[in-house]
Amino acid sequence: MRQAGHVTDTPTEPAPSRESLASLLGGRKGAIDASLPPVAFVVGWLATGSSIGWGALTAIAVSVAVGAFRLVRGDKARAVVVSLAAVVAAALIALHTGRAQDFFLIQLLSNVASALLWAASIVVRWPLLGVVVGFALGQKTRWRKDPALLRAYSRASWIWVFLQYTLRVLVYGSLWWAGEVVALGVARTVLSWPLVALTVAVSGWVLYRTLPESHPGLRHPQTQ
Repeated sequence: MRQAGHVTDTPTEPAPSRESLASLLGGRKGAIDASLPPVAFVVGWLATGSSIGWGALTAIAVSVAVGAFRLVRGDKARAVVVSLAAVVAAALIALHTGRAQDFFLIQLLSNVASALLWAASIVVRWPLLGVVVGFALGQKTRWRKDPALLRAYSRASWIWVFLQYTLRVLVYGSLWWAGEVVALGVARTVLSWPLVALTVAVSGWVLYRTLPESHPGLRHPQTQ
């Protein structure tokens, strides 16, 4: 029996657990796979005395092999076809212009477009990081009704604009302009998954630093 006058402690609710942004976004395998065809292009180009044709053929062959592996692994056929089409398009551009560095032109332009798109999404208050995470969590647009989440996603999305896409544009653009094919292949590898991992980590830190301590987390938008 409890003694009279004994005051029991009121149980406190545990602080809401905050899962990492990396666990929600994933994507490491896809980023690694995407860096293989450009490396194969450079290897084929170097091994055959700067032959763009052999470089293109090597890149396409590796892309087909990666695509087959992804299908066996259970990836969607549409994603595999899109990846293969991008490699084929890059190869055709290089073959058409006769400049090996143009194999990386699509990658350069896609990062320019991504930087502009992500920046525009923040300005119009539809930060793409929120759209991506909200879609992954099945929230549709409920996260936009939470002012704290909207502000946090906006700030974190700027990390993607500058740390990932703008950095790639600066590096790829300067190397493409200088015609540094080997350096482009190296940069394409270094600025794939390693940069994505860094961007996810930093943007996740900004995201959670912006949210109030009492906020229940990304899975629980607080609507007013």
